[in-house]
Amino acid sequence: MELTRFSWANWSSSLQKTWRKTWRGFDGWLLFFPALLLGTGVLTIYSTRPTGEEWKAQLLTGILGIIWVLLLARFPYERLLRWQWVIFAGVCLLLGSVLFTGNSVKGAQRWIEVAGLQLQPSEFAKVGMIVVLAAFMHKYPVRVFPQIWGVLAVLAVPFGLVFKQPDLGTALVFGAIGLGMLYWGGAKLAWLLLLVSPLVSAILYSLWLPGWILWVIVAGILAWASLEWRLPSLIVALVLNLVSGGLGQTLWNLLKPYQQQRLLIFLDPGQDPLGSGYHIIQSEIAIGAGGLWGRGLFQGTQTQLNFIPEQHTDFIFSALGEEWGFIGGIVLLLCFLGLLCRLVIVANNARDDFGSLIAIGVFTMLLFQLVVNIGMTIGLAPVTGIPLPFITFGRSFLITCFTAIGLVESVAAYSRDKLVFPE
Repeated sequence: MELTRFSWANWSSSLQKTWRKTWRGFDGWLLFFPALLLGTGVLTIYSTRPTGEEWKAQLLTGILGIIWVLLLARFPYERLLRWQWVIFAGVCLLLGSVLFTGNSVKGAQRWIEVAGLQLQPSEFAKVGMIVVLAAFMHKYPVRVFPQIWGVLAVLAVPFGLVFKQPDLGTALVFGAIGLGMLYWGGAKLAWLLLLVSPLVSAILYSLWLPGWILWVIVAGILAWASLEWRLPSLIVALVLNLVSGGLGQTLWNLLKPYQQQRLLIFLDPGQDPLGSGYHIIQSEIAIGAGGLWGRGLFQGTQTQLNFIPEQHTDFIFSALGEEWGFIGGIVLLLCFLGLLCRLVIVANNARDDFGSLIAIGVFTMLLFQLVVNIGMTIGLAPVTGIPLPFITFGRSFLITCFTAIGLVESVAAYSRDKLVFPE
């Protein structure tokens, strides 16, 4: 009996030491917040479609995603450096294949069928490009303005392929990821403003002429103050922004008719209240009806009577706002805030630029999608089809989010102050 007790004690102690050694660097909060958001999403999907299978699929995919995070946490992220261009080629081939073999849904060719499942390659491409851009800027840090063009050249191919599908929302996510990683990687904020200044000029010229004139002046000041060759930079910035003002119609014609309609409806949903503006109007009604505490789960009239189309996907925040109210929305935002703060902490503690840039790339991806998705449900952003991270129903999107978290968990585990897992 004494021998049995002694052996059990030794085994238990050994097991605890092994557990602590194996998971000592694991960031529990970094997984806690996504898991909490996943549960919120599953419950909301169930409320919007109680007789459907979507909530079950979301729950199963989420469980697999959490397991995937635990596996990725043990993977040394630095090994991805040697696969940078293989990943880039894979992303481009996958996005390119959609244009030839993809299935068209609602006028957009974004999905491919694998084993009977509809997958969206552009979602997986987000994480792939975060890794590619992080590796590129790790090897070629941005120290002067011309080095930005190398990063943009790498991003241009997948951006163009996604825009061609057409998927303007995901293309904007690619752009946001690139700008966020450039800023973290050493680019000055003034440089990034100069990059987007021609686009801003094209928009302002069509909407508000005094604002366009003011912006052209601001762009010139930024070029003079932040670039090395002051006078030539000033002239180039002024010319580009002046010319871009007249290109607004050209850029407008590049958009598909339904994309143009979305932008027009964003400015005035009332011009087509039973058509293109219906989503936004009903969404605002639902969120407003939620009041402070919400109507209660399964009690939202707009939600339960299906007044809001796509309420388990793009407009899921509308259902959440009606049934959970203002307080529920604030709690949801606090969960996202906690997750975003953990990502910044991991980025600050990473032992190299590669890991730090991966964490910031994921931070930018989640933040941009959060802001745009909630913005479009309350009428502050155009309807672009950008999903709400961990909440919106979608297998490809959910796996993409958990893959991103798994890579950041690996960065956390191999941080500069502790090398936890054995190589």
